[in-house]
Amino acid sequence: MKALIIRFYLTLIIVLALFSCRNSGKDKETISTEIIENPVTANDTANTGNLPKFKFDTESFDFGPIIQGERVMHTFKFKNVGGSNLVISAATASCGCTVPKYSDTPVRPGESGEIEVLFNSENREGMQHKTVTVRANTQPARIELSFTANIIVPNK
Repeated sequence: MKALIIRFYLTLIIVLALFSCRNSGKDKETISTEIIENPVTANDTANTGNLPKFKFDTESFDFGPIIQGERVMHTFKFKNVGGSNLVISAATASCGCTVPKYSDTPVRPGESGEIEVLFNSENREGMQHKTVTVRANTQPARIELSFTANIIVPNK
C-alpha cells in the first residue's frame, strides 16, 4: 500500500513537471533590441557628446531618367562628427535590385567614409524610390538613405 502511494505521488510530480515546462510559443512576446543597440537610455542620462555621429553630404539622391537595364551607382559620403569611432554594422536595401557596399573599418572622429549604392534597373520602369537602412553605433542607431530614378523603357 505504501509503495502504491509513493508511485502515485512520483507519477504526479513527473506529469506536473512535464506539463509545467511546456511552452507553446503563443505567449511569447517580442522584445525590441533598440535599447541594446541604442546607448542612450530611456531617461536620456548618457553623455551623447562622446558618441559617434553621421553627417552625410546628402541622405537622398536623384538619378534622374535612366534607360531600363542600366546599372547606376551613387556614393553617399559622410563624416564622423562625433567623439568616438563610428562602426557600420549593416546596410540593407529595400529590394534586391539595390546593393549597398560599405567598409567595416571604424571611422575615427573627424574622418570621412562612404556607402556605395548600386542600382540595377533591369525589369523596372517608371518612377522608382528605393531606400538603404544603415545600422551603426550612432545615436540614432539607424539612418535611412534614399534615391529615386525614372526608368525609361526604350522603343523596340
